[in-house]
This record gives sequence, structure tokens and C-alpha cells, in this order.
Amino acid sequence: MPVLEIFAVTIGLTFVLFYWVWIFAIRVKNFSVIDAAWSFAFFLHAIAFYILCSGDSVRKLLFLAIMGLWSLRLGIFLTKRIKSHHPQEDTRYMKLREEYGADYEQRFLYFFLMQAASVSFLTFPAIIVFNNPNENLSLFEIFGVIAFLISICGEAVADSQMSRFKSNPANKGKVCNVGLWNYSRHPNYFFESCIWFSYFIFWLGTGSIWWSVYAPLSILLLLLKVTGVPPSEAQSVKSRGDAYREYQRRTSIFVPWFPKK
Repeated sequence: MPVLEIFAVTIGLTFVLFYWVWIFAIRVKNFSVIDAAWSFAFFLHAIAFYILCSGDSVRKLLFLAIMGLWSLRLGIFLTKRIKSHHPQEDTRYMKLREEYGADYEQRFLYFFLMQAASVSFLTFPAIIVFNNPNENLSLFEIFGVIAFLISICGEAVADSQMSRFKSNPANKGKVCNVGLWNYSRHPNYFFESCIWFSYFIFWLGTGSIWWSVYAPLSILLLLLKVTGVPPSEAQSVKSRGDAYREYQRRTSIFVPWFPKK
């Protein structure tokens, strides 16, 4: 099946899926569920590409595995977090409710459909990779898998350290500065961006698709300027005050580095 036809099929199915996620969010009165749905949607895309594309079976299975591993780990992690906080929504969606006003349900539908489109937008280069007939893995693909494994381990460790810190009642109201969080204020976001750059390295093994760098750069921009660091920093300053400001003063915002004295 041609690349554009596969793209059209997957984005259409994703729109339908996210429409039903929107219905579910209204029923449970919690729009935070879109975060988990967005994460799981990447694995569904990878499965669709595996079925619809005609590339080398080993490469298809390998990339299905690394995209699925990231998607499922993040989706399960976010599902647990959303469930533990329910019925309270993430502060981002509470703020959107206020901004959207009386028409918030309809406007959230548009928001959900935009999230659906973003999944297909970010995974478009993967269609070309899944269609690659070459039976030999390139050095780019091997290095991409190695970079992915390092990155997903780093993200999992960061999430685990934060979860353990928050689960201790003695840490309520305190700033998490243990493990990786002593070297970066957002190590989970840092390794998330690294995962996407590892995908880009893998994609380069298919040939001249250097243009696919738009995907990791888009994720990096979102994390640094839109949905990642800015709201997280604002909420932390609001809830922890001077303790977090001191943490900001001495700790790298993104790339792990030695703290200032």
C-alpha cells in the first residue's frame, strides 16, 4: 500500500478512536485521559504500519518493538497516575476548562482531534521505515536501538525515583532532588526527547530521510516551550515557593549536569 494511503488510513482511524476517548472523558469528567490515549496511540500506529507495510520483516518487528515498548511504558505510567488522581484533573486541563468557558466540551473535542493528528504527524517517517525492503540492518539502525534502550531506561528511572519520592508522606511539600533529579529539574523530559532522537537515528538507516528530524525537534519544542517544562515549573513554584526557586537556582533545567554550589 502506498505511503500516503497508509497515512490516510491511520489518521482516519485515530480520529475515530480519539472521538470515543472524548466521549469517555466527558462521562468520567476527566479530560486528563487524553494523555494516556495519546501515548497508547503510537503503539496502535506501529501495529497498523507493521500490517500494512511491505518492508523487511526483521526491521518491521524491531521498530514495532521499540516504538511499542516506549508507547506502552509511558501509557501505563500515565494511566496509573491519572487513576490515582481521579476525579481531579491535571492542572493543564483545569486551566483549559476555564479558558474554554461554557463551550468547553466542544472545544475539547477539537483539542482531542488535534492530538490525534499529532500522532500521525510524528509517526509519518516510520511508514517509510516499515516499507524498507533492505534485509540488512545499517549502523544507524543499530546505534538507534542502543540509544533508545539507554534513553528509555533513563526515563523509567527518573519516573520511578519521582514516584518513590512522592509516595513517602515525609516528603509532602518538599522538592524532589534525589537521583537523576539532583542533576536535572526535568530528567524525564530530557530522556523523552532522547527517545525521539534515537528514533531519528534509526530512521536515517532507511536512506535520505534527514527531513524526519522534524519529529524529534517538534517533541523537543513541546517539552521545552509548551506542554512540558513551562507548566511544570509554574506549578512547582506555586506549590513549593522558595524551596523550588532555590532548586531552580542550582539545578540544570533540562540536560543533566552537576548542580551549582
